[in-house]
Amino acid sequence: MDLNRISGIDSLSAVSRYGSTTDRTENSHGKTSFDSLLDSAMKLVSETDQLSNAAEVEEVRFAMGESDSLHDLQVAQQKANISLQYTVAVKNTAMEAYRSLLNLQF
Repeated sequence: MDLNRISGIDSLSAVSRYGSTTDRTENSHGKTSFDSLLDSAMKLVSETDQLSNAAEVEEVRFAMGESDSLHDLQVAQQKANISLQYTVAVKNTAMEAYRSLLNLQF
């Protein structure tokens, strides 16, 4: 199995690029658009859901005897788990930033 072809790892590294300055789309005022930030968050949630579904399918296949590869089951579960942890970390950071904005005194 080629480690470069594991979609969960490739996509998680792609998600980490969303915060870099080179991948930001800028509006006419030179600021990062909220749409691109929201798009990247939605892609992250969608990908996490896909990895979770893939792990569930692998669990069912293993339980039904269609697959005897415990390794494939563990890899699918681990990819789903890591993706979920990353998604929760991004959500927590966004919520913390939102709470900070609410606490600003003008």
